[in-house]
Amino acid sequence: MNSNFIPIRHINGSPLTEEQQKFLDGFFAGLTAHGVTFGDVEAAPVEEKKVSLDDLIFEERVKRELHPLDAYEQIVENAVGNKAPDKEEVFRFKWNGLFFLSPNKEAFMSRLRIPGGLLKTFQLRELAKIAKELTSGYVQITTRANLQMRLIQPRDCPEFLQRVQNVGLHTRGAGADNIRNLTANPTAGIDPHELMDVMPLCNELAHIIINDRSFYDLPRKFNIAFDGGGLIGTVEDTNDIGAKAVKIGDEIFFRIALGGATGHKAFARDLGVLVKPAELNKVIVALVRVYIANGNRGDRKKARLKHLLETWSLEKYLDETEKILGGKLQRAPADLKVEYGDAKLPHSHIGIFPQKQKGLNYIGVAMPVGQITPKQMLRIAEIAELYGSGEIRLTVWQNFIIPNVPDAYVETVKKALRKTGFDTQQSLLRGGLIACTGNSFCKFAQSNTKGHALELADYLDKKITLDAPVNIHLTGCPNSCAQHYMGDIGLLGTKVRGEDGYHVFIGGGFGANQAVGRQIFSGVSVDDLKTTLEKMLKGYLRRRATGETFQKFTARHDLNTLQAVFTNEE
Repeated sequence: MNSNFIPIRHINGSPLTEEQQKFLDGFFAGLTAHGVTFGDVEAAPVEEKKVSLDDLIFEERVKRELHPLDAYEQIVENAVGNKAPDKEEVFRFKWNGLFFLSPNKEAFMSRLRIPGGLLKTFQLRELAKIAKELTSGYVQITTRANLQMRLIQPRDCPEFLQRVQNVGLHTRGAGADNIRNLTANPTAGIDPHELMDVMPLCNELAHIIINDRSFYDLPRKFNIAFDGGGLIGTVEDTNDIGAKAVKIGDEIFFRIALGGATGHKAFARDLGVLVKPAELNKVIVALVRVYIANGNRGDRKKARLKHLLETWSLEKYLDETEKILGGKLQRAPADLKVEYGDAKLPHSHIGIFPQKQKGLNYIGVAMPVGQITPKQMLRIAEIAELYGSGEIRLTVWQNFIIPNVPDAYVETVKKALRKTGFDTQQSLLRGGLIACTGNSFCKFAQSNTKGHALELADYLDKKITLDAPVNIHLTGCPNSCAQHYMGDIGLLGTKVRGEDGYHVFIGGGFGANQAVGRQIFSGVSVDDLKTTLEKMLKGYLRRRATGETFQKFTARHDLNTLQAVFTNEE
């Protein structure tokens, strides 16, 4: 028999007869004469392994039983009887941007998708009306440059979602196992210091995501940021994927970093490649697909991209990405010197700054902890239309910017904003004050972060005069929505003898000053927190070197020394 074929000696366990053997030998000889071998025959497909729903964790089972985007019909049905969602629906409804607040409140919070934080005034007006008519009027700007609205009754959810979509915005994928709101420089396209306007890239990726169902089934939450350089950054190194523009000679590329999750004490690590702007979103999509295919779906506590990179090398992740792309990415030489577009100033998201467009300015508004009312939203829309170009831009610092204000109108806008309840003056303390939702509306939070943040600012402003910016971040739980690990001073909510309190961290930073904060005090009650921070800042001012920032001061001392300085027990 020809060696191309495996000899057949038995059929159903019985030896072949001489006649059967001659027939098969002749049959295979004929195939060989016609150039046919077993290698020409496609192997039988491997049967896909069936996974029982009973073997999946709760979240993965719920997603497999009904894709969460298909739960809209249930949202409508629940609205008829103003019915609260059951356990599975609580999880599924997050895909439509609806988060049930029980046990804090028997109503929903909704988080929007606003790519790059860019809002037109007609959108802001309608959102203000929605907030007034269908919610508590409690509106927040988040650390992902979007908006949250609270206390939406089940009966109002369909109308809420429809009205948001009617003005060209979405809530899809704003929470749970999805790619969250994409962030970009709020001054993209207008900052004279930037290397590249990344807003078109941000919008392009937003459309790719919204039109591809496969991006709505990730192992866990996922953050992506674009940074084209300039005065106001996007803290891209705290994202799962951070893309930062760099200049090499006369050409612009993007460096890509992976695995940022500051709630897990991890900053993104450089992937070691250079990507041309035209190819960037194709590469980002491939990077996300590798995570979708390989992220941990059996343990929610180890499901972020950061956790996958604890078991995979960056080289392996890059190799899997290139398999999807079908080619190699350009490697960045280890000794490559690049020009970044950064021209950072202290709290450059607040104040008046000239744009690259001659005669125009952008105005950043001081807005501690990101709270805003529908009445203020309507007035801001009016100001932006009368004196700007009919748009505002939200920032990851929980405030907003009005762009394209002519020189002649700057003072008028400043006065109008002040009457509305906002300031455009730099505050070295309030400008860096960030707080998560807190326990008023979040079931995970251990403290009233926003309320305490404002109390701290009022107290410290009277006690201390700073000449360098200090960032204070208050977060209510270890999920770290306010990124307490990257603040000069980070405050993590806890309970102290049954009352609100905080663990205190110091020395965090991002970008060029990247660092994870160290815990210096544990379980400080709210009553003691004001004087604790007062002593900390006075100790810093007393002992620092000339021009030394709070972060650099804390970095050069051990915790024992700092505790002595910060408690006046030196």
